[in-house]
Amino acid sequence: MRYISTRGQAPALSFEEVVLTGMASDGGLYVPEEVPTLSHDDLADMAGLSYAEIAFRVMKPYVNGEIDDATFRGIVEEAYATFSHDAVVPLNQLDANHFLLELFHGPTLAFKDVALQLLGRILDHFLQKRGERAVIMGATSGDTGSAAIEGCRHCDNLDIFILHPHQRVSEVQRRQMTTVLANNVFNVAIEGNFDDAQAMVKASFADQGFLNGTRLVAVNSINWARIMAQIVYYVASAVALGAPQRQVSFCVPSANFGNVFAGYMAKRMGLPVKQFIIATNANDILHRTLADNDFSKQELVATLAPSMDIVVSSNFERLLFEAYERDGAAVKALLERFQAEPTALAEAPLARLRESFASHSVDDATILEVIREAHHRTQEVLDPHTATGYRAAERERADATTPVITLATAHPAKFADAVVKAGFPGVPLPPHMDDLLECEERYTVLPAELAEVQKFVAENRR
Repeated sequence: MRYISTRGQAPALSFEEVVLTGMASDGGLYVPEEVPTLSHDDLADMAGLSYAEIAFRVMKPYVNGEIDDATFRGIVEEAYATFSHDAVVPLNQLDANHFLLELFHGPTLAFKDVALQLLGRILDHFLQKRGERAVIMGATSGDTGSAAIEGCRHCDNLDIFILHPHQRVSEVQRRQMTTVLANNVFNVAIEGNFDDAQAMVKASFADQGFLNGTRLVAVNSINWARIMAQIVYYVASAVALGAPQRQVSFCVPSANFGNVFAGYMAKRMGLPVKQFIIATNANDILHRTLADNDFSKQELVATLAPSMDIVVSSNFERLLFEAYERDGAAVKALLERFQAEPTALAEAPLARLRESFASHSVDDATILEVIREAHHRTQEVLDPHTATGYRAAERERADATTPVITLATAHPAKFADAVVKAGFPGVPLPPHMDDLLECEERYTVLPAELAEVQKFVAENRR
């Protein structure tokens, strides 16, 4: 298994190299040169297996023997033993054919735990093998940062620096990051928005000279291993509902597009998926692109679903690479135009996307309405991000006979302000987080200036 760049100019890499590299040297993102397949029998044989066993089987072809089977199986089992539910990602039935996939039973109550509990362990394994140390640098709109810190805080060979937009994440999200006082964890509050933080991370990967030879590693969803780990829960949930004997559909609250792309990869591997529904908040570049072919930047809107407050969906590039039939030059040209001016997709690639994807955008007033409506109908309290998915699934599902699985991306306690605005008294944190709001915090506020951020990283790495 080799991995190639979406822009076609970077060298192909092995799994180990692509995990340690993150972004390609030509500015693109890595994808598998060939997509492994799961046969009808492979999928049928997964029925009734543990989540860790399904994960091992789905991911093994991507690892391609670069971690021996016994070691990799141990890494997978250790990663998912950190979840509070024995099913890891349980399905919750909402109505006759609408299901909620609860992805929030990990240590930080968000779907990012599914990948990052695994990625931290894989990174530590490869660095230990090489006798190297590395610096992780990532940007978060809320959930990625805490999940990355939780996945890497115990890693002997990693220092982790997470950038979040100052005063633009929920208090619970912030404290989940800033109350981790491990000596390899550094939180930076950027005086700007998520896209400012993400741009500085990308610039740092493009020119790593400020670290004087220390490897810089990505743990956000540009890292292929994040996508690989997320493919698993699409397979596991579909099999639980009868795949491969019948099709399923998925509705995914979407921002940076890594989560949806993992689902697309599951379909490419052979999972019988009828439809993907992309749910966005008011920051709706994905919906505008699919519905109106309006592939353009707009001003960021602060919403009740802050983890989706993103102007540029980085992982959409991976899907564009497939839509443009893996023409890296065409993708590069499109994204260069996108940075400079409003643009549109070519007709044929857009048609290919519309074959598999529908979309729906939800504003703040609707989010509150949906939280109330979903509770009235199901007795479930949804977080604001999952609420966008609930409404999108109801509005855009292709038919009533195909099961639709909406991904519940976070525990509602992480976004208590939105739940209270919807008319509820609030949602208590789980017992293991009872004291979160009283714990000591440690973080540094910096301007949205690349040189200042890079200086801080260089001076504080171990």
